[in-house]
Order: sequence, then C-alpha cells, then structure tokens
Amino acid sequence: MAKSKNSKLKVISLGGLGEIGKNMTVLEYENDMIVIDCGLGFPDDDMLGVDLVIPDVTYLEKNIDKVRGFVLTHGHEDHIGALPYVLKTVNAPVYGTRLTVGILANKLAEHTFTDKPVLNSIEAGDTIKLGVFSIEFVRVNHSIADACAISIKTPLGIVFASGDFKLDLTPVEGKIMDVTRIGEIGNQGVTLLLCESTNVERAGYTPSEKKVGHSLDGILYRFPEQRVIIATFSSNVHRVQQIINASAAHGRKVAVTGRSMINIVKTAIELGYMTVPDGTLIDINEIKRYKDNQLTIITTGSQGEPMSALYRMAFSDHDKVELGPNDLVVISANPIPGNEKLVGKIINELFRKGVKVLYDALADVHVSGHACQEELKLMHALTKPKYFMPVHGEQRHLITHKRLAQEMGMPENHIFVSEIGKVLEIDKDGARFNGMVPSGKILVDGYGVGDVGNIVLRDRRHLAQDGLIVVVATVDIDERAIISGPDIVSRGFVYVRESEQLMDQVRQIARDALEGCLDRDITDWTELKGHVKDDLSKFLYSKTKRKPMILPVVMNV
Repeated sequence: MAKSKNSKLKVISLGGLGEIGKNMTVLEYENDMIVIDCGLGFPDDDMLGVDLVIPDVTYLEKNIDKVRGFVLTHGHEDHIGALPYVLKTVNAPVYGTRLTVGILANKLAEHTFTDKPVLNSIEAGDTIKLGVFSIEFVRVNHSIADACAISIKTPLGIVFASGDFKLDLTPVEGKIMDVTRIGEIGNQGVTLLLCESTNVERAGYTPSEKKVGHSLDGILYRFPEQRVIIATFSSNVHRVQQIINASAAHGRKVAVTGRSMINIVKTAIELGYMTVPDGTLIDINEIKRYKDNQLTIITTGSQGEPMSALYRMAFSDHDKVELGPNDLVVISANPIPGNEKLVGKIINELFRKGVKVLYDALADVHVSGHACQEELKLMHALTKPKYFMPVHGEQRHLITHKRLAQEMGMPENHIFVSEIGKVLEIDKDGARFNGMVPSGKILVDGYGVGDVGNIVLRDRRHLAQDGLIVVVATVDIDERAIISGPDIVSRGFVYVRESEQLMDQVRQIARDALEGCLDRDITDWTELKGHVKDDLSKFLYSKTKRKPMILPVVMNV
C-alpha cells in the first residue's frame, strides 16, 4: 500500500501501563490495526466479589473492520487471559507459538462463541503479514517456554516489542534468546522500542532458571525421608520439568494437583515441551500406594490464592493430600505485589501443622523471568531505537526505565512515558502524543462481563462497611392509612436479637415518617420512600455513627 504523505502510525496501550497485568497494545496505520497481547489483571482489594479485570476494548469494537489480528508474545495470564472475553466481540485471528496457542485453546474451550476463534500456531523466527504490517516473532527467554519478542515492520519503520524477557545463557530447554537477530533488526533501524519494565528497579542480571534446578536437586538430597510438595506457577514449564527431572533422579514418583497445573502439564507434554521419564508421573489418586520418601507433589497456589490446591492442603480441605510433620513444602515463587498477606497466611498455617516450609527467603528456590537493569540496557543497545516507550509496569517502573534510557544517551524528548488510552503518533516529522481513545477496566464477576460497574461496587462497599436495613410497609393510599408494618429487616448492621430497643425506635420513626407524609397528602412513592430513608438515616447516624443502606419497600393495597 502506498503511504500518503501525512499517514500516521498510532501506538495505543489499552492496558499494562501504570499497573501490573492486562498488557495490551494496539498499532494502527490507516485502515489496518493489530493488537499485541490481550491480558487480564487481578482485582484490587476494594473490588469486592470481582474475579478478574480485563481491558476496555471499546476502541477495537468501534474499529472492528480494521482489526487484522492478535499477535501474542507468550502464554501468561497477564498477556492472553482476556482473550476468551475479548474474542466474543472482536473476533480476529490469533497468532502465537505452539505452547501459547495450546494454553489459549484450553481457556477458550470453557467459553462459548458465535463464531469459533481462529488460532494460528507459528514458530519463533516466522514472519506473518497482517494488512500493511509484517510481523516477525523473535525468540526470547522467560519463565514460560516459547516466549517471543515481536518485530513489526510498518510503513514508518520498525516497532520492536520486547514482550516479557530475560537473558538466560543456560536455559533449561537449550535455546537462548536470539540476540543475533535482535542486533540485525537494530541495524535495520528501529523507530520505536516498546520494552517491559517489571524488574527495572533491580540492578545486575536475573539469574538463570537452571539455578533453581540445582537448588531443588539439593533439597531432595538433603531431605531424603520427607514427602516433598512444591508449589510454583503452572505456566513455568521449565521449572516443572526440572522438578520432574530431579524427582526421577532421586527415584521419586511425581503427582500433579491444581486445575491449571494439570491442564498445562498435559498440554506441554502433548506438544513436546516437556519430557517425562516412563512411569514417573502418577495420578494424584495413586499417592496412597507410595511411601512419603517416594513422592513429589507439584501444586498450584504459590500466590496463596484461596481455593488453590496448596491453600486447600494447608487448611485440611484437599480431598487427596493431608499434610503433616513428615512433609516439606517448597514455595518456588515470589509473592506478586499485593499477595504477600495471602502467602504469609498459608506459610503460617503450614508451620502450625508442623510442616517444614522452604521459600525464597530461606532457599534459592525461585528466579524471576524478567530482565534486570543490565539486560534491559542490552535490549536498548541491540535495538538502538530512535524513540522509546516503556511498558508493562506501574508509574515508578516506567519512569525508572525512562531514566535508564537517558543514562544510555537517549534524548528525553524521544522517550514517551504513556498511560492507558493515550495515543502516540509517529509520522515522517517525528513522534508526539495526540489525544486519547476510550480505555479502562472492565470487571468480570462470574459469567457477567462489565455488569459490575462503579455504582454496583459502591453499593457493595456500602453494604460491606455498614450493612443493610429494609423497611417493609403496606399503605392504603385512598384511605391515607398504614395497613401493616412497618417491619424492619437488618443484615450486617446490628444483631437484631440484641438490639430490640433500637429496632423498636427504627420501627417508630419509619411509622412516623409514613404517617407524616400521608397526613400531608404526599402520595408519590418516591417521595414517601425518600422521607422514610432520610429520617432513618439521621436517626441511625446519631445513635450508631453508621450509615447502613436503607431500602424502603412501600406497597399499596
């Protein structure tokens, strides 16, 4: 397509800026759009009852005819988790490596679609064409197999998206990040680098995943008599592989528990990303046949998630595994910011049971999958970008990354610290911010997507903080008389049996309010209810300094 003189490339993040999670970036050039990743986030503490958070894709829905496809860097939740919801309204083809697509296919199987989503498997090194964009997948290392950076040739130069990466010179599956290819792309000239910022505050290099393998092997050597339960991220296929290898070397059988762990191990074995020595893997139902020192159990729950397999074990709620003093639990993950309390709760409960617990503060049982400062500098040095936009991080990460780029000699006016929905525009004259598109958080609660909004959350907070009082009364409007009630129902406000006097007063005030309205010929339902609500609110606040939600139900005979 010949580019017109003033054509602009727009780069818009719909998630992953000023937050950890729900990573999603849109590239738009005239009539073509592609989307890099489509992840979910986890709810904040004040999002009561909400299960997950996905990006607002109104902008994509409005431009559905332009969307040529989704390209995925890797199979983590914060990069693919929103696709089952987004593909229902923006059903464009999806491209990713085999493991990424395999994990996604598992997720999509739990949802129903009008038109079946089209999933395309590619290999690292492949190039695909979507509209004006030519997209090359470049191998990187990360805490999940088959992770890629994405190099996108546009009519205005190359945009290079790092995805999540680290430089692991001794990776478990033997393939290191394709540094040579990234350097070649840098020599062609990169217009814009989008680089992850998760570990930008940490100096030095991220240790190799193999280090964890050595630690796990050492733990099995030091505790030959114990049954060993290892909790880690289900998506870290290489970590799981190392646990299986170490266990097999020590003559142990391996059982897997936790739904996501079972799904991903099954997918990884089917696709050839994991190899399991014959007879090593057993079903969790078979563990009773073996002695403690013959068993390793791999489980989910390293983030302390309530209902995860490790949580259920800790609180004696797991139907197959009962923990006791001869068990060693290894938590092979660091708490994601915000999850420290949940993880602490499980560790305390395990100690209470007499279980021995090892976690990263006590043993080298976890390494990050994200680049530290020196590796980030390497990415900048290899790509030599003209412009830079830090992504994947909270405000502090993005600004620290900006400073890192400046240290490497990049002019400040070539670095764009953006926010969700902000449009970075690139044309032949340079780059600048120009305008906003609709963006934000869509809350998912059960099967409901977006039906829990600010008003519902506000009501949930109100109910959680001060409870509810329902006033039920029947009136005869023609006679201007109260026929029955008012009856008072209280939930989460005070315990009624111990507060009978207060309830009698509430009943009396509600009656007075209704009678007062009827005496003054006020027969409008909204007004009647409003008076009951106002009088009760004032009274209850004066008595209890609380403001429960008050629901008057007034019926006419």
